[in-house]
Amino acid sequence: MGRKMAPHSSFEYPHLPIPPALMVSEPNSFAQYTIRKRLPAIIQQVTADNSLSQSALANLKALATELFDGIIRPIQADGGTDVAAWSIYVEPFEGNSWLDIPFYFAEAYFYRRILEAIGYFQAHPDHRSDPFAQQKHLGLETALEAIRVITPTPDPTMQGSVPYNWQPGELIRLLYLALWGNRLDLSLWSAGESSRIRTQVEQDEVNILVNHSDLIGNQLSQTQSERFDFIVDNAGFELVSDLILVDFLLSAQIVETFVLHLKPYPIFVSDAMIADVHHTLAVLAVDQNEAVRSFAARLRNFITKGRLTLQGNFFWSAPLPFWKMPLGLRQELAQSQLVFVKGDANYRRLLGDCHWAFTTPLEDIASYIPAPLVALRTLKSEVVAGLSLEQIDRLDKEDPQWLINGQWGLIHFVNSSERDS
Repeated sequence: MGRKMAPHSSFEYPHLPIPPALMVSEPNSFAQYTIRKRLPAIIQQVTADNSLSQSALANLKALATELFDGIIRPIQADGGTDVAAWSIYVEPFEGNSWLDIPFYFAEAYFYRRILEAIGYFQAHPDHRSDPFAQQKHLGLETALEAIRVITPTPDPTMQGSVPYNWQPGELIRLLYLALWGNRLDLSLWSAGESSRIRTQVEQDEVNILVNHSDLIGNQLSQTQSERFDFIVDNAGFELVSDLILVDFLLSAQIVETFVLHLKPYPIFVSDAMIADVHHTLAVLAVDQNEAVRSFAARLRNFITKGRLTLQGNFFWSAPLPFWKMPLGLRQELAQSQLVFVKGDANYRRLLGDCHWAFTTPLEDIASYIPAPLVALRTLKSEVVAGLSLEQIDRLDKEDPQWLINGQWGLIHFVNSSERDS
């Protein structure tokens, strides 16, 4: 079955009819809790962590009040190159209350409003102040001990000209590590909560509700690939766990080149930008642990040689489902032999943050992605696909917060070439 395209549209859509989006107005929902509790707390944290002007402080205070009794308005002309795009995004919801808008739009709009409030884009690009930098840096610093535990010492034969004879179990362990690294999300938990950092990843296999890691291992063992892409989520411990996976795939010559897709500006507190990758490698390059230093050196070398590329694109911060990806970006991903989609927010966008039945096969939703897909995600929101009715019934009884507490994971594999053949 071919991919469905709407008339007069360059977008490709899921095979199935698209259900309604999650709304902030839904009673007792995580969306409503986020607007009422989590977002005001994030404003307080930004205020506490940064030396802001009186006008910026006043703007943030007004934004906090607006969450309860204000309405949606266009983004002001604040120097951001995405202002015109945001005027289009906002138009369907302009004048609505914060309770009467889709959940994902509300969050993306909130973070863009923070940047407007502090004048982020009014500074020179080289001197823009990330309002979440202190949290990100503290998150990395807090995680260093755990990073020293998880950083592997690679087999010297991995660096030779002959492909390394790797075992599927090596890859599967790193998939688990990347998956559970997503538990440390600074929009949910502060950087100081070191108990959230988990290094015993194998023991949590029972909590992986969809586990296609064997299929992924088999797929990658069959041939060498030219290019993989990775749509990145958070900085800090999670970014390091992702980079360990990337390092293995490049060092073992499973793939020749890797493209990391990163956020163009600060969003969701801990989401990674290109600057966060460079900061992380700079910190790890001078760590006390030799394996950690070598790991950072290898990644920097991959970047220098062009085997690892860091790309930012404003779409990754847009309040849009992935099926509204610009044509140029979709053509980029179409060059890839495997696209990793990482984290809860990216997973939500993969599903359009819509009310799909939890039993809907992911391949029927993500049919628009133009390459084989791996989705690594711990559940922190009320959307999910690919589960059985038995799983849902059991989880509802055993763990009423299973959709949002970050204790359950997914490793989806969708092979588009097999699906469409």
